[in-house]
Amino acid sequence: MIDLDVYLPEIAAGSEEAFTGWLAGAEGPLRRSLGRFAASVDTEAMLQETLLRIWQVAGRCRPDGQPNSLLRLASRIARNLALDEIRRRRVVVPGVVGGGAGGPGAGDHGADGPAVEPIDPEPPPDPILRERIRRCLERLRGAPRRALLLRIESAGGEPDGDLAARLNLRLNTFLQNVTRARRQVALCLERSGARMPS
Repeated sequence: MIDLDVYLPEIAAGSEEAFTGWLAGAEGPLRRSLGRFAASVDTEAMLQETLLRIWQVAGRCRPDGQPNSLLRLASRIARNLALDEIRRRRVVVPGVVGGGAGGPGAGDHGADGPAVEPIDPEPPPDPILRERIRRCLERLRGAPRRALLLRIESAGGEPDGDLAARLNLRLNTFLQNVTRARRQVALCLERSGARMPS
């Protein structure tokens, strides 16, 4: 894998084109790094939040002499977001420390390994909830609607940079519209009385 830090100076200067180049190489490894959390958290949401945060903090990232310092920072952010969500939901993932605040040595285990409980299987699809989600998606308007529906349609098969280009949006604007749309759908579901998983 090439050292994606070649894009870092231009990203730090605010170049969306450089960020798109970095993202093309970074998205796959970031998705794979989140794979072990997929049964417990919305890894797509974790990825999008990570990318938004990386866009905001890239200017403060200083190479440490090792390759891919920005990608390593993104991986830590993604992992921490997933662990925070797991702790919030009190889910225990085999092989992953899900409780406690962490700190030095967090994640280290004794000779017997971590004490974990199995994750409850995913419940079957709820047709009523599915219909409420459909109605809430229909209520979206404008750029947030277009961005979220295109993301859903792509099912993770295309980088966000490509999706943004298809809508003639800057990547950062596309990600903001997806986030805005997700919030609107969540609020709509809440108002409809839908019971969402905690």
